[in-house]
Amino acid sequence: MDYGFSGRKALVLGASRGLGAASARLLAEEGAQVFAASRKGALPDWAGGLDVIPVAVDLTDPAAVAAIGAQMAAEGIDILVNNCGGPAAGPAAGQGTAGWQAAFAAMATPVFALTDAVLPGMVARGWGRIITIGSSGVIAPIPNLALSNGVRGAVAGWSKTLAAEVAAKGVTVNMVLPGRIATDRVRELDQGKAGKSGQTLEQVEAESRAAIPAGRYGKPEEFAAVVAFLASAQASYVTGSMIRADGGLLRNL
Repeated sequence: MDYGFSGRKALVLGASRGLGAASARLLAEEGAQVFAASRKGALPDWAGGLDVIPVAVDLTDPAAVAAIGAQMAAEGIDILVNNCGGPAAGPAAGQGTAGWQAAFAAMATPVFALTDAVLPGMVARGWGRIITIGSSGVIAPIPNLALSNGVRGAVAGWSKTLAAEVAAKGVTVNMVLPGRIATDRVRELDQGKAGKSGQTLEQVEAESRAAIPAGRYGKPEEFAAVVAFLASAQASYVTGSMIRADGGLLRNL
């Protein structure tokens, strides 16, 4: 399938590893020029022969985010993949104001700011794709991930609201909600659970697999395929949606 990425420019946040890297790679392989944003701004090792431009940005630094936003607006970004790392695990009780403010500043504020920076250009051209990587915790809160559940829930509300505002202007706004995808982040969470529960990492992973109807963790490239579809010309009538890529993990209607 021709996704229609030829001549399109994409900005992918958190493109150095995990879901961001997989998404950036597939967009580039399918013909988009990809600005791969990460803290270090290094060219990914998979980028050989592809039109990939590394971008250095610390998403926790508002000044850096504003500068990159201005640069990307000037570039004329057509596809924005919002992807911010998750906060530390922990319960809802006792987090304190500082913890919530830090999580919001790291996971929500840069998403809002960069979207606002590139959106006017999308509207002016009559074409744009805004895709935000969320979490299954938006649908069914994940135990001991209170900060992530709360902040990503706020981002979901923003995404749905924005989708309605720009739907008639050729811009779609969607979220992709990963379940248990085999990334470094998920492995770190599994290791943390193992350390607290006295189980081995293998036991924790086995328990997780048993709860997934597909019987396994997802592959980053499987997740990236959903992102690529939502970024495609073919997905022009899909907006305001939250697409689950979780192997059937969530049973919610």
